[in-house]
Amino acid sequence: MRNKYVANHLLNRDGNYYFVRRVPNDLKNLYAVKRLCFSLKTKSYSSAIRMIKSVSQRLEDYWFGIRLQNMNVPAMHLIKTDSDNDNGPNIIDALKLYLKLKGVNKNKTFLRTAHRNVEYIIKVLGNKSIQSYSSLEAGRFRDWLIEQGMSNSTVKRVFSSVRAIINLSISEHGLNIVNPFSKVYLPSIDNELRKSIPVKAIKTVQSYCRQEDDEPRWLISLLSDSGMRLSEALGLAKEDIKLEEPIPHIRFIPHPWRRLKTRSSQRYIPLVKESLWACKRILEHNHDSIFAFPRYTSINQCNANSASAALNKWQKSKLIDDYVMHGFRHGFRDRLRAVECPSEIIDQLGGWSLKSVGQGYGKGFSNKILFKWMKQI
Repeated sequence: MRNKYVANHLLNRDGNYYFVRRVPNDLKNLYAVKRLCFSLKTKSYSSAIRMIKSVSQRLEDYWFGIRLQNMNVPAMHLIKTDSDNDNGPNIIDALKLYLKLKGVNKNKTFLRTAHRNVEYIIKVLGNKSIQSYSSLEAGRFRDWLIEQGMSNSTVKRVFSSVRAIINLSISEHGLNIVNPFSKVYLPSIDNELRKSIPVKAIKTVQSYCRQEDDEPRWLISLLSDSGMRLSEALGLAKEDIKLEEPIPHIRFIPHPWRRLKTRSSQRYIPLVKESLWACKRILEHNHDSIFAFPRYTSINQCNANSASAALNKWQKSKLIDDYVMHGFRHGFRDRLRAVECPSEIIDQLGGWSLKSVGQGYGKGFSNKILFKWMKQI
């Protein structure tokens, strides 16, 4: 038996490739071995290289979550506590419990968001027992979030996160209390609904994209005629694009660098018009990356926020009205409605959550049927 190390964490043993990595010292108590070693079940060097990147990232995310749960909050000795009611868990205890039970295998964004929202509470209301917060204080917390310039939808997301953290602690500790953050009035988000981009504006943007013909413009063109989410497009690997098939399409599957939003998000989208042009340009472009959009995506993450800001800024310079990237997704649904496409097909194309149990039965609509409706938009 011949062993040969051919790259970091990659071992060739008699033609078969294995993942090999030493367990970090601070995590040795989690494992029964000092070194992880398992077969990648491939004899292809290029496939093995891609796989070790994916495996390593998943391990890093898992280890990061474990370390974060075990890490003490900085300057915790300076945080004020409620000495009159310190029998129950405080908000930091609630956070630790939440991450311990819900944070395993979650990405950095999930962990960072939970920490940030609890830090907001401590900054405004102090680190107190969750039993001692009042609805009056929760209202003050809402007002503070709004004063920071947060949109109504962002305020609602913060409250949703905080409620989940406290509710879990209430349940796990068997407390007979009402979550003070559960009944606070939150402003409506109706006035923040993103506008659907009309067809005329879409054609204008597509024309500019053809002229500039670069990676950011390919991304916009792909969004304009596919209805996909920005993060979905950014996280595409080149092998997800299937141009050689009888019906060219994109296959959506989860990746270590980009998870899908819902179960329904795992789907196929036939390529038409500008989305087909964009995919051809992506595959024709001469770079060695496995990613469709390496400018914004790496093995570690998809930088959707950075991409969104840059693309929105460019688009606003080309259009009279103020539209954002997500407006293509709203426009996609409107365009399908305009040709009287059945709502069940629209939901499958857009990866929207199923409206009924019956929609989850069977394999869904074939690419041929989906393509028929995509051509009409």
